[in-house]
Amino acid sequence: MEQFTVHTGTALPLRHSDVDTDQIIPARFCVRSTRTGHADALFADWRDDPDFVLNQAAHQGATVLVAGPDFGTGSSREYAVWALQDYGFRAVIAPRYGDIFRANSLLNGLLTVVVPTDVVERLWEAVAADPTVEVVVDLMALEVRCGDLTQPFSLDEEVRARLLSGEDLISATLRHEDAIAAYERGRRAALPTTR
Repeated sequence: MEQFTVHTGTALPLRHSDVDTDQIIPARFCVRSTRTGHADALFADWRDDPDFVLNQAAHQGATVLVAGPDFGTGSSREYAVWALQDYGFRAVIAPRYGDIFRANSLLNGLLTVVVPTDVVERLWEAVAADPTVEVVVDLMALEVRCGDLTQPFSLDEEVRARLLSGEDLISATLRHEDAIAAYERGRRAALPTTR
């Protein structure tokens, strides 16, 4: 998993609420068994509209998605996270998320930041005024910064430490491989083993 410390990039203002995982990536595109190759399917049903924000030249290359409340609701589709990452997004900023989507995001290294609705609206306004304005998502300082806006956010400390180090759950567990092996060696032979 790619380490996340401080990310600076332009933002995509997705002025929608209640965006479910089927809107992020429709089910018909969830056929690959890989984490990559999903960028073209991101918001596929909305991309037919030439005015859709993802189609606008001013927002090409955006790496921070700023969305309305309840982003990522619906099914527990990990493909939604993969499509966002494959497109190039490193962070999503919204007032609320679907619980499973947020858990999947943080497990896969996509930082989902919770901020108040008025902060999202200020970010939308800043990007509307200047699409090249940079948004800084600082996991070390637990802040979102854009122009004169500085907004603190919180994140579970274990999740934060894992993202800062670039460790997924498996690599974090393998740090304790010696202790796990020692425990297994000391177990009664009649008990099941992990080998």
